[in-house]
Amino acid sequence: MQLFRFILPLLVAICLLFTGSPALAAPVAVLPGLKGVFTGTPPTDIGVYEQQLSACPTSPNCVSSSASDDEHYIAPIEYTAASDAVRDKLVAVLNNQPRTEIVEQTDEYIRVEFTSRLMGFVDDAEFYFSPDGKTVAIRSAARLGESDLGVNRRRLEQFRLALQSLGA
Repeated sequence: MQLFRFILPLLVAICLLFTGSPALAAPVAVLPGLKGVFTGTPPTDIGVYEQQLSACPTSPNCVSSSASDDEHYIAPIEYTAASDAVRDKLVAVLNNQPRTEIVEQTDEYIRVEFTSRLMGFVDDAEFYFSPDGKTVAIRSAARLGESDLGVNRRRLEQFRLALQSLGA
């Protein structure tokens, strides 16, 4: 188990090294022999509860607009356009991301799985259109490991910027 705790962050770092550049974002098969090794089990404790997304675990590989601590907190996405239009734009942005699959979608909620390029690590992200009609609560977490080296935070911030640039 100790060896796994050392190797997993090393593999994540290697994965980020090869996927950190937008120029390298083209879909590529997972390294031979590793397919499915790092996917983890889909979480059963995520979703919307009392109009909030689930809390993050104590590990630093999760960010959420519902978090109460600075390490895990990320601001929700604010918007001024109609929520249907914002949701449609978000779905379009998500559908244009490599190795991204929308696994659940309703009028208020979208759950997405992101798979890393080389190692096949899976991160689960959620977007909840709050009843206030002005914010999207967001959460993203790695299924495996202790640290994600900030990948989930950066990814959600990129979605924020994409929606802003699309006039949401």
